[in-house]
Amino acid sequence: MLEFRQVHKSYSTPQGPQYVLSGVDLRLAAGESLALMGESGSGKSTLLHLAAGLDLPERGEVLIGGTSLAGLSETGRATLRRHTLGLVFQQFHLIPSLNVADNLLLQARLAGREDSRWTARLLERLGLVKHQHYYPEQLSGGLQQRLAIGRALAPRPALLLADEPTGNLDETTADTVLGLLLELVAESGSSLLMVTHSPRVAAPLDACLILHHGRLLPERPTP
Repeated sequence: MLEFRQVHKSYSTPQGPQYVLSGVDLRLAAGESLALMGESGSGKSTLLHLAAGLDLPERGEVLIGGTSLAGLSETGRATLRRHTLGLVFQQFHLIPSLNVADNLLLQARLAGREDSRWTARLLERLGLVKHQHYYPEQLSGGLQQRLAIGRALAPRPALLLADEPTGNLDETTADTVLGLLLELVAESGSSLLMVTHSPRVAAPLDACLILHHGRLLPERPTP
């Protein structure tokens, strides 16, 4: 579903280029879940942005479903994101003028894949049924995070990319939200690439890689 082939990425600084990714190889099969860990500033978010086609590598290749992102125009990458990817970032990016139900449906409508039964299932499983006519500002942080996850999963994306999806939550709420995320990912049949700093959060996923000095180490941390 997702493949990195010898991907390199650096950023310009006053001191010269800062290399973030150095020859990264990664493979994520359909239906698999993968946690990506690493110390702050190790390039985890950069890797996620490359996977989403929000940025391009200097060298190497990123493929989604066998399609090279470098071979697509910016419009082509945006279309691929709309139809193939679900994105959950630390900032929820909910639309304040839309209620919960319409926020949830936004991505599915953009992708042309609105499914009333799946939407009802998401509202139920995420505990949002009684809040569906509320607006984002009326929700707690935990409910906003659930809504962001539901919106990303509403079109049943082939690949879900999540950047610290429980990082802003207390431990109990985080465990609940993570459990719901993994259950709904399994139900939707999506692949999952999740950035996290927590070994406890990474533990339930199928595999874990650690980004260290620009390279991926195939290790599963001990909770």
